Amino acid sequence: MYPEHLTRPMKEELVNDGFKDLNTPEAVTELLENQKGTALVVINSVCGCAAGTARPGARLAVANAKKKPGTLATVFAGVDMEATQKAREYLLPYPPSSPSIALFKDGELVHFVERHHIEGRSAEMIAQHLIAVFDEFCETEVA
Repeated sequence: MYPEHLTRPMKEELVNDGFKDLNTPEAVTELLENQKGTALVVINSVCGCAAGTARPGARLAVANAKKKPGTLATVFAGVDMEATQKAREYLLPYPPSSPSIALFKDGELVHFVERHHIEGRSAEMIAQHLIAVFDEFCETEVA
């Protein structure tokens, strides 16, 4: 487990932009079992690709998309261990991957961006990919 004083700014980067911090297994279950509409879940991490592309890419996508997920959430691998494990149950059959980004619709996984799709790509590329996914699966267009 990583020390909170080191990871808090990494967590706050998403939380300050409206992502709900899912730090317990119960919070993950509550969101994904009762989800109506779309939910974007970022599996956060301390690695460089989380800092350089995953978090900024997710934030850029949400800021610039015409259609957006109804709910934004995040779990932090290596910090909120039990919550992350619970979230990964909903990501099966994909293996554990952090950072990663998942889109759920009505509680069902409809799109998953694994770490190997994040590494080596820019935040802008991640954002454009997510915006295309939002256009396909999200229903609410924001003015």
